Amino acid sequence: MSKRDYYEVLGLGRDADEGDLKKAYRRLAMKYHPDRNSDDPDAEEKFKEASEAYEVLTDGEKRQAYDQFGHAGVDASQGGGGFGFEGNVGDIFGDVFGDIFGGRGGGGNGVGRGSDLRYNLNMDLEQAVSGDTIEIRIPVLAGCEECDGSGAAPGTSPQTCPDCQGAGQIRVSQGFFSLQQTCPRCRGQGRVVTDPCRSCGGAGRTEKRKTLSVKVPAGVDTGDRIRLTGEGEAGVNGGPPGDLYVQVEVNSHAIFERDGRHLYCEVPISFVDAALGGELEVPTLNGRVKLKIPAETQTGKVFRLRGKGVTQVRGGGVGDLLCKVVLETPVKLTDKQKEVLREFKDSLGGSDRHSPKEKSWFDGVRDFFDGLKS
Repeated sequence: MSKRDYYEVLGLGRDADEGDLKKAYRRLAMKYHPDRNSDDPDAEEKFKEASEAYEVLTDGEKRQAYDQFGHAGVDASQGGGGFGFEGNVGDIFGDVFGDIFGGRGGGGNGVGRGSDLRYNLNMDLEQAVSGDTIEIRIPVLAGCEECDGSGAAPGTSPQTCPDCQGAGQIRVSQGFFSLQQTCPRCRGQGRVVTDPCRSCGGAGRTEKRKTLSVKVPAGVDTGDRIRLTGEGEAGVNGGPPGDLYVQVEVNSHAIFERDGRHLYCEVPISFVDAALGGELEVPTLNGRVKLKIPAETQTGKVFRLRGKGVTQVRGGGVGDLLCKVVLETPVKLTDKQKEVLREFKDSLGGSDRHSPKEKSWFDGVRDFFDGLKS
């Protein structure tokens, strides 16, 4: 009976990487594990088939031979000097599921890297654009000073775990598999504390608050992360500390909106300035600048002030400030002002040349309704 293609067995393409292989095998192994399918006689064969495919494709030399020659390249029974499938199914299963069942044996010193931490840092736009040094205060698990992180009371020391003999792992038989699991007594550390430290209760770490100065580079934006190496939680049994990741969140601004290296703002102008032209003062993050408004400017017109935007933290030059003018209709007019406006309207004489957009719009509306009638 011919064997199925190994990639087909795992449901993957030929460009699958090691992570893809492991995920696919884990899924199939959980689905067809014989202990879970005692009433399905085909489950064990499917499980072995997936294990064989995984064993070959995760071995660089075997995978190369399989990709070139197919099953003949890895099966000695088919000639051609193949490698053959000699792997131990239990070993493969233990490797893939090591994170579930406690990992492989070895080491029993229980040394572990401390956890990474995350801190959400809210900043004003001005701070983010120019950069700043900000002090933060965070809670962390630090090594206990009284027991020097051992968890044992001063003058005593942890003892070798009697259940795993210091290995941190114990073997458990499940059907025809022999799996390794984390020792429940010492929780994988290989040692037990019989006389715990009073300060940390035997944990070897205590919760503290520490103050850190975070140097925020100019140009950061929402979503950027700043990594502070070694400022996370203390490691276990002398292991290295984790890192602290400062997640930047830039607050919304009353005037400006940011899009990458550019800034946007709206500038209200009177209809007199829009009609006759003028000069306005507009704000930037570095002070005020003059903006010339040409005559007959329409609402929505965007003016670009080059070099008044943001220098991004990853480089790429300084952005621009884009100012969108918005025509503001006067309010709370006096009777005299209203009369002046009526005289002004009459002076236009209903001429289309003063409002070309209005004329073209109404012409379009008329053509639209005429089209509906025809």
